Amino acid sequence: MRRFILSTCFFLLPCTSLLTGHPSVCSEVIAEAKTDKVAELYRSMQLEGVVNWKAFRQAVAGYEKIEGRKRDILTLIDFSKPSTEERLYVFDMKKHRLLFSSVVSHGKNSGNNYATSFSNEYGSYKSSLGFYLTESTYQGKNGYSLILNGLEKGINDRARERAIVVHGAAYADPSVVARGGRLGRSFGCPALPPKLSRPIIDAIKGGSVMYIYADASDYLAHSTILETRDLL
Repeated sequence: MRRFILSTCFFLLPCTSLLTGHPSVCSEVIAEAKTDKVAELYRSMQLEGVVNWKAFRQAVAGYEKIEGRKRDILTLIDFSKPSTEERLYVFDMKKHRLLFSSVVSHGKNSGNNYATSFSNEYGSYKSSLGFYLTESTYQGKNGYSLILNGLEKGINDRARERAIVVHGAAYADPSVVARGGRLGRSFGCPALPPKLSRPIIDAIKGGSVMYIYADASDYLAHSTILETRDLL
């Protein structure tokens, strides 16, 4: 029956009033079909038990909506996980492969082992959630670094002004955990272990999508990219 309704949606648009009298039935069925497609991608990439399903689903939903992307690469940072666990993932969306997984630091005022507070404000030293496009690389005080362009107004669009970039840092190396019980923290940048920073930056630079996720209702209520049906 669901296949029949979906087919009708495609061939008799707008079809909704004919079927149920409810104007959103087609969009709901199509959204459900997209969710099924993402679920199949999740399974085919063998991400169960590795990557948070909810975070992945939202990341893919936003990735598909961002017209300015130039590469078939998606980076997900999952701040619902502690800094002691791998929580940065790089996916090849064309070849359906997980390219990298790594620990990653959050801003020092976002929390200790867990990032729980986020900000778009200059000087907050907090991480910012939401969708970004990667830009060019440069050699700065933190070494080889990648510029991030925040795409969501009021949420992360001050990333360039705040100099929020991807870079390597000794305090983001997993060996730090043994001494302090967590990774070191940044001024708001997603900082990577030095050995992985260059290969990851090279894999994602030049117009790929990054999504920084947390189970944060305030972000979801104000996102300019995700819609309600992307969050269920």
